[in-house]
Amino acid sequence: MDKMRKLQEKDLKHIWHPCSQMKDYENFPPIVIKKGNGAYLEDINGKKYLDAVSSWWVNLFGHSHKRINDALYRQANKLEHVIFANFSHEPAIELSERIVSLLPENLNKVFFGDNGSSAVEIALKLSFQYHQQTGKTKKTRFVALTDAYHGETIGALSVGGVDLYNKIYKPLLLDVIRSTGPDCYRCKFNKHRDSCNAECFSFIEEDVSKNHEEISAIIVEPLVQCAAGMKIYPPIYLKKLRKLCDKYNINFIADEIAVGFGRTGKMFACEHAGIAPDIICLSKGLTAGYMPLSLVVMTDEIYNAFYDDYSKMKAFLHSHSYSGNPLGCAVAIESLNIFEDEKILDKNTKKQTYLKELAEKELLDIPQVGEYRQIGMIGAIELVKDKKTKEPFDSLKRVGYNIYKKALEKGVLLRPLGNIIYFMPPYIIENEDIDFMVKVCKDSINQYFKDI
Repeated sequence: MDKMRKLQEKDLKHIWHPCSQMKDYENFPPIVIKKGNGAYLEDINGKKYLDAVSSWWVNLFGHSHKRINDALYRQANKLEHVIFANFSHEPAIELSERIVSLLPENLNKVFFGDNGSSAVEIALKLSFQYHQQTGKTKKTRFVALTDAYHGETIGALSVGGVDLYNKIYKPLLLDVIRSTGPDCYRCKFNKHRDSCNAECFSFIEEDVSKNHEEISAIIVEPLVQCAAGMKIYPPIYLKKLRKLCDKYNINFIADEIAVGFGRTGKMFACEHAGIAPDIICLSKGLTAGYMPLSLVVMTDEIYNAFYDDYSKMKAFLHSHSYSGNPLGCAVAIESLNIFEDEKILDKNTKKQTYLKELAEKELLDIPQVGEYRQIGMIGAIELVKDKKTKEPFDSLKRVGYNIYKKALEKGVLLRPLGNIIYFMPPYIIENEDIDFMVKVCKDSINQYFKDI
């Protein structure tokens, strides 16, 4: 028995892997990774895989990046962690200053969490308590979109709208107002995302106008509903949402956990619309794929509603053991340094154009590819049973999953989202890697449909 097989057996004896039906592992056991270098991962047997999904959207500059490695090492030799109540440290202070300088002027106060879901929980609690402490006690509910995804903890799951993740838990979840969100590929108004006026905004506008007195906040993933299949919608939707929130004194929460830090072509997705949320949630790429860390940044107005004498009991008593972890902060600072020093966003402009042109050329003629859509460094292939009717494949056929397995055999990690295959590679990917990624994707799609 080779080393891979032995480790797989040990793994499956004790480990329950995330977002998995563990019975699948009987026939498709976990690939044991030994190391990473740049855009590639290498397994215990020496086989390499192009990490086309940035290891669940977190990795920005490739694996085992020397500058980030060195920053982590330096910080570990100074301070690994310290309680963040009544104590602070230079990395947290510098990171807060740097993040605030990149965000719109009204976002000035930073609260630390340790993952994306916790950031969303913090944002929801902040909004609720803000309204309670400013005399708007009826505002106790949240609005979220269909097909939204905001995390796996109870509050975050409540505002999520993908039944695959939250259906079983509905008896436990908050009573959220669920508005029909954008679906540009199957637009109910027969418009196109590049030229529409976000006619679909009428759904949330109607829901909010009816219920605005009890709405605390509206939470959205700006421009891309990622877990729903990289559903891309136009910036004008966010412009309209900002005006709607202003009209009814509702907090606008931007969940930029997946789309922040350059994924859409700008540092933050809200920049495409020229708007500022009241609260923004950041994680994933914040630490370039190295450390768990999240930030919730809010306006002074929200912060000030909690600022009072202790006896008034207005403090925000939310905490995590690893809040403000110095190792995570040091890595995040070095990530921001790399953005600046290496002009990453400018370089990505050429790479995203190259990817878009190549993907459209190579993939759109495949009979089962209904659409290729892309924004920044996020590209998605919508696989359909019928191009004309846009009829999707039965989810139980697991079309994307089976194509993913074929791509892994060929050396590319393309973890699917149902019937959607997507690209979200690290920014250090080179054109020859993009060629390889698209070729393997094309070959794997064609091979799957040829074999069935």
